[in-house]
Order: sequence, then structure tokens, then C-alpha cells
Amino acid sequence: KDDDMPYSEDLEKIWDLVRGTLKEDMPESSVNLWFGDIKIESLENNIAVLTMKSELKFQIIKNNKYDQLISHHFSELFGTEITVDLRFVGEHLDSMTLMSRLEGLGKMNEANRRGDVKPKNHPIGGTLPPYNFEYTFDNFIVGNSNKFAHAACTAVAQYPARDYNPLFIYGPSGLGKTHLLYAITNEVKKKKPDVSIIYIKGEDFTNQMIESLARQEMKEFRNKYRSCDMLLIDDIQFIAGKVSTQEEFFHTFNSLYEEHKQIILTSDRPPREIKTLEDRLKTRFEWGLIADIQPPDLELRIAIIKKKAEQVGIIISDEVLTYLAENLRSNIRQIEGAIKKLAALSFLSGREISMDTAESCISELLGGAEPTSVTVDRIFAAVSKKYGIKREDIVGQKRNKEIAQARHICNYLIRNITDMSLPNIGKIFNRHYSTVISSVDFVDKKIKTDPLFALEIKNLKKEITGTDAD
Repeated sequence: KDDDMPYSEDLEKIWDLVRGTLKEDMPESSVNLWFGDIKIESLENNIAVLTMKSELKFQIIKNNKYDQLISHHFSELFGTEITVDLRFVGEHLDSMTLMSRLEGLGKMNEANRRGDVKPKNHPIGGTLPPYNFEYTFDNFIVGNSNKFAHAACTAVAQYPARDYNPLFIYGPSGLGKTHLLYAITNEVKKKKPDVSIIYIKGEDFTNQMIESLARQEMKEFRNKYRSCDMLLIDDIQFIAGKVSTQEEFFHTFNSLYEEHKQIILTSDRPPREIKTLEDRLKTRFEWGLIADIQPPDLELRIAIIKKKAEQVGIIISDEVLTYLAENLRSNIRQIEGAIKKLAALSFLSGREISMDTAESCISELLGGAEPTSVTVDRIFAAVSKKYGIKREDIVGQKRNKEIAQARHICNYLIRNITDMSLPNIGKIFNRHYSTVISSVDFVDKKIKTDPLFALEIKNLKKEITGTDAD
């Protein structure tokens, strides 16, 4: 490869993106330990050449097939098969030294798994993930769908165990619940570095308890969880249906609550909707404050995409920004994945992100679900077929009764089936968004007064979406 500096910088940006996605599969501390000093040399012909100078780490990565994991994340990022060629470029150790270090490291890893070794700077022994300062209150983008949860978490970080204890946050996966837990942790640690905080997934709490039972170390397990100043459990719903785990957590909860220690829980649903969760736990979860997070609306998605693009150093035009916001609707994790992929493609090609690039990226990320632009095409096709009016006439300036009604129906269906904003719907018809409102009102009123027309609209919705319409 040549030594062209911009190209080298772009490769480093791509490698940073891949390293970031690796943190989805393993703790950040592990990513930094094993992959932190790896360099990317080239990315050509679907082969990523990576180099490292530590023979010890090189052997461990190869023995554990971590290079295949890296290859998987490269492929996920680009949407095509990328092979990783990991090369050792340092000085070789003699075989005895290498074997000795590998054996020593193996023992250390086994001790870590048993919980005997406590990572430096983590006084609670591996339960709290490394502080990720990317996730703070300052960079949590607030909108109508999450502002209550954000305010509650901010209050708890300022005054733990005072007003909102326990704090229970619920909402679908990928909307920022874990971000808020990191933000609380970082904020509290900033003010009181010595405070004892435990963060753990609900499933891991169960697994640790089972291991402690098997090793007859329940006393140590209880001391660990009942002596902390703040306990954060992500995805608490995973303890539901597990009798022994619920019993243990019930007593842990009571002990912390009576000692005025802060408890923060997250779930994908409110306490009352967690099936097979004991009533006494449901009741306790409702003692404090319950806050929900909903999927972001269009305006919040636009703000999130702008922020994520800035973070990875790419520029997105307003047209592409709007397109992404209108199509990436499920969660923030999906948005992050799209931005990382677009950034990688941009760095690799050296070109600006076009609509074609964005459409291709979105199509792959949605896993077969059609983008909004395709849905709009289906709406026009269905209405044209039903009423015998061409699309160019529907979006044109003709005003006769039949064309005007078809135009109203298209406006109505686009508004009801997609998540497009009023101004962007207006652009399709080269009209002000106020005309979209008028069209939607026209169809709404006619549905209420004309049963046959209501049936037509229902059947059109069913044809377009493939599901029974309301």
C-alpha cells in the first residue's frame, strides 16, 4: 500500500468502526486488551490486512479464532464477505517463553471467569463494565419519547436514593436504556470516585447466583450485592420464572432498600406485564418511579442521525438525512449500524454519501423490509390500478374530480402507512404541506359518512401492506 496520509487515516477510521462493533460481542476491556494495538494496513479485494507486534496476543487471537470474529464484523459493516489476514510483525519470542506466558495467561483468564481476579480500577470485581464515557447525559439526545426517563435518571444521578427508589425504566430494545445506566454511573463516579456501583444484566445475575450455589459461596455472593451503594440491573425481566433467583433478589432488594441504597432496573415492559414475575417483586418495582422510553419520532431520529454522523466524522446531505430518518424507525441501535456502515463505505470509496449509497445500505439493514420510497411506489401503483389514473396525473396539476380524489387518497395512505413528515409528503406532489392536511381531512370525513368508500380504503390498505387494515 502507498503512504498516502488521507487513505491511511480513512483505514484507521474504518478499523475504529469495526472495533466499536466488537464491543457488542465482548466487554470493552477485552476489546481494548486484545485488539487495541492492532493496525490496519490495507483493505483491498475484500481482504483486510491487519498487523500486530505482540506475539503472545497474536497466538491467543489465532488460537481462539478471534480473527474470524473480526472478519464477521468487517463483513457485517460492509454487507459483503471480508476476509481478515492477521499478521505478526514483531520480534519472535523463544518457544519456552511463549508457552510459559500463554499458560500464565490461561490461568489468569480462568481465574477471571471464576471471579477470583478483580480488574484494576473496578472495585466490585468484573460486574461493572468499563466506564464508557461516550455514554453521558450530555450526548443523550432528548426528545418527546424519552425526556421523562432522561429527567428521572438525571435526578437519580444528582441525588441517589432520595426521591426515586427504585427507578424502573422500560421500553423496547435499542432505545437508550443502557446509555442512561452508563450516564448515571459516569455522573455518580465523577462526583464520588469511591462509591461502590454494581451494574449487571439480569441473565448474568442468575448465572452468577447458580455458580455461587455450585461452589457453596452464597455468602460471598450476598455480601457482594448487598454491600454496594448502587445496584443497576439491565433487563431484569430475565429473572422472571426463576424461583430461586427471584427469592434471592427479593432479599437483596429489601436489604438495599432498607439501607437507602439506590436501585435502578430496566426492562422491555412495565412490571405488571412481566409474566411469571412474583407479585411481591412487581409490587416492589412499583414502589418508586416508573419511566418509559418509546421509539423516537421523526424529529428525534433526524437529531440522532446528525449526532451519530458527526461522531464518526461523515457529512450527510439534508436529502439523505431525511431519507434515513424516514426509513430507520425501529431503534437507535439500527441507526448507529446504518451510520457506521455508511461511514465505512464513504471512507473506503473516498466519495460523499449519495442517495444510491443510502438506499442500498438501508435495504440491507432492513433485512428485506421495504424502504419508505418503495412503499410510496406501491401506494401509487395500487391507487392508479384501482381508479385508472396515471401516477403523473395524480402528482400533476389537473383538478378534475376523479384525479383530485385519487390525489387525496394517495396523500391519506402515505400519511397513514408510512412515517413521512407532512412537508416531505407535500414534496412528492410539489405542493405545500397544508394541502396534505386538507387531503387527509377530506378522506377522513368521507370514510365516516360513506361506508362503501371506507371499504375501498380498507381494501387498498390491505393490498398495500399485506395485512388487515383497521
